[in-house]
Amino acid sequence: MQTEQQLSTKQQAIVTIAAFTAQGNMKQLQVALDNGLNAGLSISEIKEILVQLYAYAGFPRSLNALQNFMAVLKERQQKGIKDEPGKAPDPLPADKTKLQLGTEIQTKLVGRPVKGEIYEFAPAIDQFLKEHLFGDIFGRGILDFKTREIATISALAGLGGAEGQLRSHFGVGMYNGLTAGQLNHLVSIIQSNVGSKEGNAANEVLQTVLKQRQENGSTAKNTFSTPENNAIFPKGEKASPDYFTGTAWVNILVPKDETRTYSIGNVVFEPGCRNNWHIHPAGQILIVTDGKGWYQEKGKLARGIGKGDVVIIPAGVEHWHGATKDSALTHLAVTNSAKEGAVKWLQQVTDEEYNKLGSQTN
Repeated sequence: MQTEQQLSTKQQAIVTIAAFTAQGNMKQLQVALDNGLNAGLSISEIKEILVQLYAYAGFPRSLNALQNFMAVLKERQQKGIKDEPGKAPDPLPADKTKLQLGTEIQTKLVGRPVKGEIYEFAPAIDQFLKEHLFGDIFGRGILDFKTREIATISALAGLGGAEGQLRSHFGVGMYNGLTAGQLNHLVSIIQSNVGSKEGNAANEVLQTVLKQRQENGSTAKNTFSTPENNAIFPKGEKASPDYFTGTAWVNILVPKDETRTYSIGNVVFEPGCRNNWHIHPAGQILIVTDGKGWYQEKGKLARGIGKGDVVIIPAGVEHWHGATKDSALTHLAVTNSAKEGAVKWLQQVTDEEYNKLGSQTN
């Protein structure tokens, strides 16, 4: 079972499979592969993890791991154990080049286009990453982004000496739904099952990342760039707990005055934060600039919102909005004013109302 604080049994198995593959520890990998199959990982899922890891640990380690996996499967077959084959890889789209596909996937994974001096210094690396890692491998499907990040983080932690990349992938993992609790759980598995030296080094990096995010009020940013650089506007002041469940910040960028009947504010919601049910007598427009969240009108299902979405809220409609459980949310709020004012606050969104959103289609 997966919770906000722990990885599921399958995810825990991925941690040791990836870490032992990266280390080249075939004896421990054999046990980890067996445990992964027993936990319910399909054959195709494990093969995909081992294939992906060649990009992080090298062909020799990946090939050795695949040979080890073949031996484990053969032994289990001889014992009469039938393992789930899993699904076949998705075909690559015929209307896109690998570079186009890989660029799209990388941007979606990270949350923005990836640039940097190293890619200007060695453009071939940028092309190889986009075309091969993200186009050829990630484009195959089979594993979602969160699962691939668990494998990558675990491999980097097992390798050691990759603190910069590990720091980045902790951020990418959180951007794709891994919580701080789950990452702490991942690191504890490395510490207790893979190696205390490697686990302690990974934990030091993780705690630095989490501390930086807490100081900057965001647990959803990736660390290919800092939260300060990612933020378009300063966070402003903490919102009143009378109207918000959880922590939010509001920065009024354009105040209403005698010449304007509207205001524009930047609102940042921490993961799990939402505002109360409320009404805008003259309506409101939300422009989502970062993260993932929910918007719900009274009597209707909540719908997921994300970066680039625009929500037009009619006058007098009771509604609420806020972040998902595992992602922060930032939006601009353009709010009109009427004789009755700009907003009428109502009751809180209950935990029961909010928690059941996890089962709805985003």
